[in-house]
Amino acid sequence: MLIRNAEIRGHGLADLRIAQGRIAAIGTLAPLPGEPVRDAGGGALLPGLHDHHVNLAAAAVRRISVSCGPPDVTDAPALARALDLPGSGWVRGVGFHESVLGGELPDRHALDRLMPHRPLRIQHRTGRMWLLNSMALDDLLARAEPPPGLDRQSGRLFDEDAWLQRALAATPPDLSGVGAELARCGVTGVTDMSPRNDPAMAAHFAAQRRTGRLAQRLVLAGAPELADAPPDGWHLGPLKLHLHEAAMPGFDEALAFVRAGRARGRPLAVHCVTEVELIFALALIEECGAMAGDRIEHVSVASPELVERMAALGLWACVQPHFIAERGDRYLADVEPRHHADLYRLRSLRDAGLAMAGGSDAPYGSLDPWTAMAAAVSRRTPAGAVIGADEALTPEQALSLWLADPLDLSRERRIAPGAAADLCLLDRPWAQARERLCARDVAATWIGGDPAWGLNRSSS
Repeated sequence: MLIRNAEIRGHGLADLRIAQGRIAAIGTLAPLPGEPVRDAGGGALLPGLHDHHVNLAAAAVRRISVSCGPPDVTDAPALARALDLPGSGWVRGVGFHESVLGGELPDRHALDRLMPHRPLRIQHRTGRMWLLNSMALDDLLARAEPPPGLDRQSGRLFDEDAWLQRALAATPPDLSGVGAELARCGVTGVTDMSPRNDPAMAAHFAAQRRTGRLAQRLVLAGAPELADAPPDGWHLGPLKLHLHEAAMPGFDEALAFVRAGRARGRPLAVHCVTEVELIFALALIEECGAMAGDRIEHVSVASPELVERMAALGLWACVQPHFIAERGDRYLADVEPRHHADLYRLRSLRDAGLAMAGGSDAPYGSLDPWTAMAAAVSRRTPAGAVIGADEALTPEQALSLWLADPLDLSRERRIAPGAAADLCLLDRPWAQARERLCARDVAATWIGGDPAWGLNRSSS
């Protein structure tokens, strides 16, 4: 295939040939006999974007779940309307935040009043807690013995997703809808960061890729057992440690977990959304010694001193700038004012020399990387406040977060002969696109030279 008249990143206006899934040539090229031709009309041609932190299975299931939190649901009447559903059988809600009920977590009796006739489970926005009504609780306890993380009085289930899935005999979801949504945004690769990824989930992901339900290239982080699973349509990512300040592991226990990963050659990726979690993570890595590829996920609250410690260890940072745009007003209300300047730093991390990449954290954030780039530039909350104006990036720097090599965040992927033909074509030049940073500008996406999104407007 020949793409003509494209503004190719790093090359300027030129033509590009795809052959056998790779970029065969760049320059002023004449069509070969019978070769399909796509006229880019001067639109920017970029390396395909990579989402460096996503939870694919949860994102797929969210598509068939009821939104129970901001921005769709912001108060008790709206929650009642969302759950006013006919029918029978289980209802799965997602995205709940205490602000919906004036800062309160509902117990099972409160959920009974909202939905008395169907078993209901609602996931907290953090992804670590489920809120159950009485019918749900009774159903689950009839199926399985209660786990340690279940409070039967309140109906709250904490950090027990594996138990919940076993009790409900849940099977991994089809990923075709999520893959299509990513392709529409120009995303050609993902790093799945679920800490529960194990060989069984890896086999499911591999099957989804073999059957074409997931076209994106895949890096899997997750459990230690992944080191023993032969990659099949995916690359092995880091060992994932999901910290939560309300239930921190013992330091020695966490140290043993990290060292077990080190013994298998696995770098570490640590979930850090509070200052305490980041301090704990840095202490762990300092005790074990940093390994190439160690990374901090989210870096939600980071003082300048902690940024310096990250830089001294040579850590990578995977950031989610869109959380300012999605949740910034709630942060301003909930986070101590002394930490407002520390929220979701970007420029400080870059200036300190940290290798950076961007991720969606979907389904806990939007899958759309362009909204995240726009948030990295504007730093605006939904109400229009600006958080950390000095932390803003240029559009080019924001774009580069999604161009990092998923196996080496210090390296940016480039369009070059011999590289895989993973490409994102915009419908306008970059000089115009940088002012919008909008997914609607994506005209076509190719993964390994195969069209994944966009009309194949070919001519001979």
